[in-house]
Amino acid sequence: MSSRGEQALILGGGGSTGNAWLIGVIAGLFDGGLDVTRADLTVGTSAGSTAAAQIAGESPADLLETILAAVPVQGSGSLASRRRTNVGMPVSDQLERMTKIIASAPDISEMRRRMGAAALDRDAESDGTWPARWRATVATRFTQKRWPERKVLITAVDAQTGEPVVFDRTSGVDLVDAVAASCSSGLPYRIGEHQYIDGGYRSNAENADLATGYQRILVLSPFGGRSLMPKEWGVHLATQIEELREQGSEVETIFPDADAEHLFGANAMDLSLRPAAAQAGHRQGVALASGLSVFWR
Repeated sequence: MSSRGEQALILGGGGSTGNAWLIGVIAGLFDGGLDVTRADLTVGTSAGSTAAAQIAGESPADLLETILAAVPVQGSGSLASRRRTNVGMPVSDQLERMTKIIASAPDISEMRRRMGAAALDRDAESDGTWPARWRATVATRFTQKRWPERKVLITAVDAQTGEPVVFDRTSGVDLVDAVAASCSSGLPYRIGEHQYIDGGYRSNAENADLATGYQRILVLSPFGGRSLMPKEWGVHLATQIEELREQGSEVETIFPDADAEHLFGANAMDLSLRPAAAQAGHRQGVALASGLSVFWR
């Protein structure tokens, strides 16, 4: 195998609770004696892009403490009313829109184009203030606003062309903007002359194929490798892992335990569940650290 590096860390998407779970797993691994934050490559998609930026500037312990110490979500409505995307759309509505577009598309390229077109249509009906508000929100989530020296890849999709995009420190794009684009669900996020949608539309919620050529690859997937996309498109995480292994990479995965699966999916944007998701991830990380140490090192 022609190797480009030793270790690659893949941080998948999964909404707000997915981000908390990712931080919990990383903190648990760290507490168990395994530091994965210094990987030669980190790939971040959607909520995973936020985690990638977070671990570049703060210790896993501090990040976990911040989640657990957060003031509980207040609101007069029901719990379901808080399960909304970053543009205020109920998660159930967004899932329904996604499912319809995926079902009608003949392949992933056309799916990306249609997802981008749908986002642009919504943008045309909006008041235009969302991108600035979204950037301000994203900027509060991590302290280090500059790209780290270590290689970090942040995924997105060009809403106007449907083409997949991968940002890194050489792209000329601010880290906050890259993360905001990767997490942009529902409405497109503008950077210069281009508008972008969620990096999970590039291939899947993990985009593990970007670690091709790395010897040891650790995939953290809040969605447990599940995908709404048809298997015949060949972009499922399982397919990518099989291809990586065929090319000589060692690949390990961490998925949420069965008793924590209710924290994700339709509940992914429920901020009140972030502490529970982080705690579940931390327990897994501590339990898995010893067994993964030989693989990672």
